[in-house]
Amino acid sequence: MDTRSYVVQQGDTPRRIASRFGISLTALGAANPYSMSGERLLPGEILQIPDGPIRRYSVQEGDSWESIARKAGCTAARLRELNASVTELISGGECILALPQGEDRIVRSEAEYGSGQLAKDIEKLRREYPFVVTSVIGQSVLGKPIHALRIGDGPFRLQANGSVHANEWITSLALMRFAEQYARACKRHAPIGGMPASELYRDCTLWIVPMVNPDGVDLTLEELQPSHPLYKELLRWNHGSTRFTRWKANARGVDLNDQFPAHWDEEKKRRGIRGPAPRDYSGSAPLSEPEALALARFTEETDFHAVLSFHTQGEEIYWNYRGLEPACSQAWAEQLGQASGYRPVRLEGSDAGFKDWFIQRFRRPGFTIELGWGRNPLPLESFDELYPETVSLLTTAMALGPSSDR
Repeated sequence: MDTRSYVVQQGDTPRRIASRFGISLTALGAANPYSMSGERLLPGEILQIPDGPIRRYSVQEGDSWESIARKAGCTAARLRELNASVTELISGGECILALPQGEDRIVRSEAEYGSGQLAKDIEKLRREYPFVVTSVIGQSVLGKPIHALRIGDGPFRLQANGSVHANEWITSLALMRFAEQYARACKRHAPIGGMPASELYRDCTLWIVPMVNPDGVDLTLEELQPSHPLYKELLRWNHGSTRFTRWKANARGVDLNDQFPAHWDEEKKRRGIRGPAPRDYSGSAPLSEPEALALARFTEETDFHAVLSFHTQGEEIYWNYRGLEPACSQAWAEQLGQASGYRPVRLEGSDAGFKDWFIQRFRRPGFTIELGWGRNPLPLESFDELYPETVSLLTTAMALGPSSDR
């Protein structure tokens, strides 16, 4: 078996490396039985990357980068990337192109999904689908951008956000995969979730904020390093452990879903957490954290008609808040439940969440969606099961607006 050497970088995991080189995790493990036997890879370690099966294509007369990409099931940009040395397409067997393995996607689900991969995927989506509008709505504690994507130009303005809680990063992956699938359906005039994408695009302006808490997400996916600017504090707040898989908060130990000005004082008292912690600390004041403040300002400025905040887990839909929700909220929740198989729940005894604040502030439909089933953090293997439910929830929500009395 032919292999090539690769030097492990900070933040690498076996899944991320296998995904980057287009090989299976099993193949990577077989080529590196000793390195893959431990829980963590060490930066500077050398791995052997086995060559994957090669697909080739002989350029025919009349071919273009775009036409070949369509045949290969990938983007023209991806095809050019794989064949960087090819400057001109020549037919007659003189030009042989390498093709990607299997179905080629921008947003891939084979590896853990952090803020670095998110930024790369957003840039690729923007280039491949120019009608996808991207922006930065704020920055995290550590200065990482909080990205937003807009698809559609309809009168119904809907927001969907994810990874408010750090170890629920699989919601970012689900939202980004949806953004790509929806953009592709719009470009090809195809359906998504059983609905014509062109009609959804015409009727709804969808804004996606895929990763509200990038600092926290990266903490959960990568072991804490001494070079981290808050190393000593985080180590103390995490009870001396460098493993952050159970971490829900941002980089200052504040739970962002307890940060919104909707009976914040009551929630802080109920939680009883007096200082930075892995979860449930409400902070020193409402919207004290830049991530929560950025999301609130963005929501105010865009004047959304409805919001969906994606969390994990439980396969439930929370739709009410202290009787302040509009009359349509329960009916909408039931329709979302029918589409996804999730259970609409009237939630009591909880305050200061994003959904709570939105309902209190605007008196419009707001929903917290608990994706998937199991124990947080949900394993990557659960993605294939929860993603179709994500599609059903989002497409159903997008279609609800035009029929409402907003």
